[in-house]
Amino acid sequence: MEKIQIDHNSPIPMHVQVEALLRRLIEQPRYIAGEYLPREVDLAKQLGISRNTVRQATNKLEYEGLIVRKKGIGTKVVAKTMTTRLSSWHSFTQEMNERGIAFTNYQVEAVWTEAGEKVSEFFGISPDTPVVKLSRLRGDADGPFVYFESYFHPRTGITPEADFTRPLYELLEKEFSTVVKISREQISARRASSITAKRLKINPGDPVLLRKRFVSDPGDRPVEYNLGFYIADKFTYTIEIHRHDD
Repeated sequence: MEKIQIDHNSPIPMHVQVEALLRRLIEQPRYIAGEYLPREVDLAKQLGISRNTVRQATNKLEYEGLIVRKKGIGTKVVAKTMTTRLSSWHSFTQEMNERGIAFTNYQVEAVWTEAGEKVSEFFGISPDTPVVKLSRLRGDADGPFVYFESYFHPRTGITPEADFTRPLYELLEKEFSTVVKISREQISARRASSITAKRLKINPGDPVLLRKRFVSDPGDRPVEYNLGFYIADKFTYTIEIHRHDD
């Protein structure tokens, strides 16, 4: 492995330095061409830091869609694709209200649960840490068309007893002093599982859109891990892109 290092005497946090190092690393031709990145445990040893610090940095790059982990195999740079940052975003309630669309809450349920692997990776916590899970089934007069599942970082202080009938990000800001600022989103198409089909009252195998939303505060600290399952013919995602000349 080539010589790489960070400054242990720098006031810049270790995970920030590792993130910057990894961003330089993934621009090297060998990794762009498909070679696997050094293992986290090897990077940690070479840099003289904990593996958790390396994991915090690699999590950031993974959620930006720059790298992909293959369990038991390794980590690779994602092939270049067009990535767009949306200029603005809102909670579902605010979005529907702005469009003048009446919607119905078919189900709103909040419980404590263990974070699990995916949520804990984004939050940077242990998988067995208790977090609040919010499930919401929403739609219009014709029936449900989207199912949301949200998980909240324990730092927010939110509990299952919160008033989740309110717009979510307004609730977080006004009742729990948590301002959300950044949303990184991934959208993919898939066929509805039997559980999703039952929730949305469609047939198993029907097309649905899965939107993953990774929400952070102004300091880029994780706040919410959100999954949304939409009936495909009820949902259109519009992205406005402004061209910048080089």
